[in-house]
Formats: sequence, C-alpha cells, structure tokens
Amino acid sequence: MLKPCVVFDLDGTLADTSGDLLNAANACFRGLGLGDLLSAPKDSGTALKGGKAMLKLGFKRAGWSDMTEVNRQYPFLLRAYAKDIASHTVFYEGALDAVSQLRATGFAVAICTNKPETLAVQLLTELGILDYFDVIIGADTLTVRKPDPAPFWAAVDRSGGDRNRCCLIGDTQTDRLTAENANIPCILVSFGPGGGDMAALSPAALLTAFADLPALAAHLLG
Repeated sequence: MLKPCVVFDLDGTLADTSGDLLNAANACFRGLGLGDLLSAPKDSGTALKGGKAMLKLGFKRAGWSDMTEVNRQYPFLLRAYAKDIASHTVFYEGALDAVSQLRATGFAVAICTNKPETLAVQLLTELGILDYFDVIIGADTLTVRKPDPAPFWAAVDRSGGDRNRCCLIGDTQTDRLTAENANIPCILVSFGPGGGDMAALSPAALLTAFADLPALAAHLLG
C-alpha cells in the first residue's frame, strides 16, 4: 500500500551544511594562493546555492574576471568537500525528531537534493542518520535535477510514496519551482541561512519550527 510521502531538500532545509561547504571552497582558493575568501555566516547563503556559486563569489571578491576557472576548480572543490564533509554540519533543532515521527505515523520520507548523490549519502552516513530516510535522490541520480520535477517523483516512487499524497519541503526558489512543476504542495522553512522572504514565494505553508511539521504534513496530505 502506498504511503503519504514527505520529500525533503537537504542543504538549508534539514541541516546547515554551509560551514563544510565554505571550507571546501576556501581550500580551492588557498591552492591558488588567494587565501580564505569566504566566511560564515556572511557567505552561508551562497554556500547553500552550490559549489559553483561559492567559486564565482570568491573569484569576484578576488578581482578575477576569468570565470572559466570556476569549472576547472569545481572538481577540486568536490574532492575537498568529500575529505571533510561533516565537521561543521548541524541538523536544525527538531529536524530528526520530526522525521522519526513522520515515519512512525506511516509516512514515507525521502530526500531530493541538488548535492551529488554520493556526497549526500556520505554526509548522512558520517552523521549516522542514513537509515532515517527511505531513499536519497541527488543531483546526478537522474539526467536532470531540480527544478525539473523528475527527481522529486523519483524520490516519491522509490520510497513507496503515493503521488496523490506528497509534498516537498525546501528553503529556496528552486524547491518552490520544483513543487510548482510537479503540481504538489511546497512547504518552505523560514530559518535557513539562505534567508530571503519565503512568504513571497507563496508556498502552501511556512515552517518556523520542525516541531510543527508532523501535524502540518498530516493536514496537507490528509
């Protein structure tokens, strides 16, 4: 029997991963003799937009105009991140309790992230919580990534979720567009480092605390 399904974004939604992402970007800059160009919390929002966003910001800050270096450095950033992926990452208060409650009450729970799948799995494994989730869909699991709805639907289907009773929880416009493209409800968190006016994106609901999520999901999905 298919289950109601809650699909989470990872970075900035379930956990603040910005510290380890910024360290990886700074490793690239140090390798080029530029020193540490990014820092938390000032650049945490950029970190959650991905590796290339961090590299672009750093090179701009250093006065570099040749942005082709972004693509050259990106593989080095991924390797640096894989070497030290969980030193500074923290889950938001109540996030894992909410996931546990959802599963205990019969929900399928999945992750759909634009982080490469191997890195997402590695991060959750090192943090000891991989088993909290039924499936992990990353940026490279399919040939497309969010905001294309296909990764979201893959998360629902592979977790045993019901396509007619599912929602996406995220923290960015990308997540909002993914939900819109899938024609499903979107819940946006209000506490991620990305900041911004989440209400302006007109989600189905805003989440100010994970303690409210089980009841909110039950209300939305019936």
